[in-house]
Amino acid sequence: MGTKKVVLAFLMMIVLTSGFAQQISKKAQREKNKIEKQHLIDSLINSREFVFVAIRALPQGGGSVDLTGNTNYIKFHPEMIESDMPFFGRAYVVDYGGNGGIKFEGKPVEYKVVTRKESKGFEIDATVSVTRDSYKLSLLVSPEGNATLTINSNQRSSISYNGNIEKFEEQKGN
Repeated sequence: MGTKKVVLAFLMMIVLTSGFAQQISKKAQREKNKIEKQHLIDSLINSREFVFVAIRALPQGGGSVDLTGNTNYIKFHPEMIESDMPFFGRAYVVDYGGNGGIKFEGKPVEYKVVTRKESKGFEIDATVSVTRDSYKLSLLVSPEGNATLTINSNQRSSISYNGNIEKFEEQKGN
């Protein structure tokens, strides 16, 4: 009976040790993935070439709108910003037959990237003027790539979006 207890104790020790080692390994892997993601976001923001993809729209005076099934993006390039975002809110001036979204492509008049010390993220401010409107974009990016974008326009009420920063890749059909 004493031998059974020793064998049982030995087996329990092996099981607990391997479980603890796996737990440490998973935690280390998560930390490694987090650091790799932060380096990717740093390089994307510093290259000024990335895509913001919204998950949720937050219009003024209304409830949030889930965008997970909708095509939406703002592509940031050093010399061009391209937007294809849905809009929910009040429009003051709308072109006849307009698409209702915030769609534009233009060279930024202003493009400023500031590294935020206290929260370790980025703040990007850009202004794009097109034929009949001007858009002021304010993008707050966390080190992990989560972001909040606010768009102010001369012809529409302000709107915000929550989403993610991603590596730029040509989207099919766009």
